Amino acid sequence: MIDILRDIGVIARSLDSIANIEFKDLNLTRGQYLYLVRIKENAGIIPDNLSEMIKVDRTTASRAIQKLERNGLIEKRADSVNKKIKRLFTTLKGDELAEYIVKENLYSNKIALQGLSDEEVKIFSRILNKIKQNTETDWDFVKKGNKRDY
Repeated sequence: MIDILRDIGVIARSLDSIANIEFKDLNLTRGQYLYLVRIKENAGIIPDNLSEMIKVDRTTASRAIQKLERNGLIEKRADSVNKKIKRLFTTLKGDELAEYIVKENLYSNKIALQGLSDEEVKIFSRILNKIKQNTETDWDFVKKGNKRDY
C-alpha cells in the first residue's frame, strides 16, 4: 500500500517550517499565523469553533489566542446577547499581518502546484477534500473518547 499520509506529512511539515522561518520576524511563533488568518477570515468566531476548525484541543487554541491578544494582533469582545461569550476579532495590526500571511500562502500554493494542469488541480482538490472529510470523521470519533479498531 502506498503511504500517502507520509507524503502529506512531509509537505505539511515543509510548509510549516518555511512559514515559521519567514514569519519569525513578525514575532509569530509556531502555528500562530494559522490562528490569526482564520480569525480574520471568520471575524467574531468563538474560541471553541476556532479550535474545532483548526483541529486542535481547546487548551492549545487558548494558549495561541492569549499570545495573539498579548501581541495586539487580536481582541476579544463580549457577544451582544450573551456577555459570557467572547468573540475574536483581528486588530488593524493583525489585519496587516494576516494579509501578508495570505500572500505567502498563495505563493506556496502556486509553487506546490506548479507543473499541474488546471484539470489535475481540480481532481487533486476533490480527492484531497475526500481525504480531509474521512480524517475529520475519524478525528471527531477519537476526540469523543472512542478508540479506533485497527
